[in-house]
Amino acid sequence: MSEEKSLNFIEEIIEKDLAEGKHTTITTRFPPEPNGYLHIGHAKSICLNFGLAIKYGGKTNLRFDDTNPVTEETEYVESIKEDIQWLGFNWANELYASDYFEQLYAFAEKLINKGLAYVDDSTSEEIAQQKGSPTVPGIRNKYAERSIAENIQLFTEMRQGKYADGEKVLRAKADMSSPNMHMRDPILYRIKHAHHHRTGDKWCIYPMYDFAHGQSDSIENITHSICTLEFIPHRELYNWLIEQLDIFPSHQYEFARLNMTYTVMSKRKLLQLVNEKHVSGWDDPRMSTISGMRRRGYGAAALRDFCDKIGIAKRENLIDIGLLEFCVREELNKTALRRMVVFAPLKMTITNFDKEVEWVSIEDNPEDPNTTHRQVPFSKEIYIEQDDFMEVPPKKYFRLFPGGKVRLKGAYIIECNEVIKDDEGNIVELKCTYLPESKSGNDTSGIHVKGTLHWVSIAHAIHAEVRLYDRLFHVENVADAEGDFKDHINPNSLEIVEKVYAEPALANNNLAERYQFLRKGYFCLDKDSTDNKLIFNRTVTLKDTWAKEVKKKN
Repeated sequence: MSEEKSLNFIEEIIEKDLAEGKHTTITTRFPPEPNGYLHIGHAKSICLNFGLAIKYGGKTNLRFDDTNPVTEETEYVESIKEDIQWLGFNWANELYASDYFEQLYAFAEKLINKGLAYVDDSTSEEIAQQKGSPTVPGIRNKYAERSIAENIQLFTEMRQGKYADGEKVLRAKADMSSPNMHMRDPILYRIKHAHHHRTGDKWCIYPMYDFAHGQSDSIENITHSICTLEFIPHRELYNWLIEQLDIFPSHQYEFARLNMTYTVMSKRKLLQLVNEKHVSGWDDPRMSTISGMRRRGYGAAALRDFCDKIGIAKRENLIDIGLLEFCVREELNKTALRRMVVFAPLKMTITNFDKEVEWVSIEDNPEDPNTTHRQVPFSKEIYIEQDDFMEVPPKKYFRLFPGGKVRLKGAYIIECNEVIKDDEGNIVELKCTYLPESKSGNDTSGIHVKGTLHWVSIAHAIHAEVRLYDRLFHVENVADAEGDFKDHINPNSLEIVEKVYAEPALANNNLAERYQFLRKGYFCLDKDSTDNKLIFNRTVTLKDTWAKEVKKKN
C-alpha cells in the first residue's frame, strides 16, 4: 500500500476552513498581468491554483490584471490562455480587472466619503520623501486635509481627463507611522492617458495593483488568494481595504516562488533578452517561458510532474534545473518514438550484401509494451557515426575497430575488414562484411557482441537540420551573479548541425510528435520547418551531461 502524500500548508488551511464551515467550497484565481509571456514560475502557480480547485471540488477564475495599459497587449492575453490550456487546465470564468473599473471607481469614492482617501498634488519624489523610511515615520502633507467634497470633485475631474499624467493621484488615508511602508497612505489611482487594449480611451485613470487586486478577489468571492512571498508586506493593506469597504473577506496566502538554476524568471529580463535579440523571441527554446519549453519539446505532463515534485513551501530556495530535465526525460522515455539519425557520417560498404534493399523491422518504443514496429531499409551502403569507429581503440571499447564486430541496430552483426583513407590520411570509408545468420530477432550465429550502433541507409536517407540547445546561462545562480545578467549568457547555448542523415520514417512527422534519436537525445520538429527543409530541436540529452561537466571543472 503506497504512503499517502502529506498535505502542503495551503491544503492544510483549506481543509481546516472546510471542516470548520468557513467555506462550503473554494474559489481560487490565476491573475497574470498581460505584459509578457508566462514562464515556468507561472506554471507552478497555475498548477497550484487549478490543482487545489480540482482537488477540493471548487473552481478557478482566470483574471487578467490589466490595469497598466502601457505594457499590456492582446498578444500576451492570447498566449497566456494558450499556455494554461496546454498545461491541461480550464478556467471557470475568463475575467479582467478592467471588467471592474466602474466598481473599483465606486469603491474609491466610498473611501473618500468615509474620509479614508484623498487627492494628492505632490510629485512622486515628494510622496516618496514624505513617506519617511522603515525607521522614520512618514509625514502627511497639506492635501490630506482636503474636504470630502473637494476630493470627490477632484477625483471626478481626474476621471474626466482634466489633469495631465502625474499631476494628481488618489491616496488612501491609512497610517503614515506604520512600520509597513505599504500602509503609509498608498496610491490607489494614478492618471495615465493611454489606450487600453480592452477599454480603449474610456479611462484615463487606472487603479494601482494593490487596490485592484484585493477588491477584484472580493468581487469574485475568491476564498483563497494565493500569491508569492514578495506580497507578504501587501497583505496588511489587502485586509485593510476589504475591511474598510465592508466587502467579501477574501484572504491572501503566500508561498515561495520558483527560483531555478541557470535561468531567469523576471518578465522584465526576459523581455530584455527578446528586445536585444539575445534570443529569437519569447518562444525561443532556450527561454524559461512555457511557450519556449513547449517549442523545445517539453511535455505538459512533465511540467506538471515537476511542479508536483518541487512542492509548495514558505521559504525561498533554488531548484536545480536538472530536476526539470529529469521529469522531461522520464516522460519522453515512455512516449517518444525511436528513430535513427546520423550526425557526422562515416560511409560503410557491406561488401557481401548483394540485395538492393532489405527491410528490417524495428520497434518504435521498447519501453511501451504495446509498441508498434516500423520497416527500415537496410542496404549495401550505410552511414554510421564517425565517433563509432576507432582505428586504435582503447581497452573496453565496444564500438567498431579493424577486425572488430558490432551489431547494427535491428539488422545484422558486421565485421570491419578494411579502412579506406584519402590522400591526407582521413578515414573516408569502412569495408565490412555481415553475418547473414545474425539478423535481429532471428539470430542463429551464436556470436555475441557488446556494441550496437545506429545507422542509416545512404540511398534512403532524408536530410534535416538539428538545433542542439543547451542552458541559456553558464552560471548556476544568475540572480546572485556579479555584473549584468546578460554577461553570463552561455555562448554555446545553441549549436546548429546543418545536415544530418535520418531514416525515411522521420519524413512522416508532425509538430506534436516527440522522438528519441537513438544514442543522441530527445528531439521534436520545429515550427520553422518547411516541406523542403526539416528542422529538429533537441529537447534534452539522454543523460545529464551538464552535471558531469560541472563536476569535471570542480
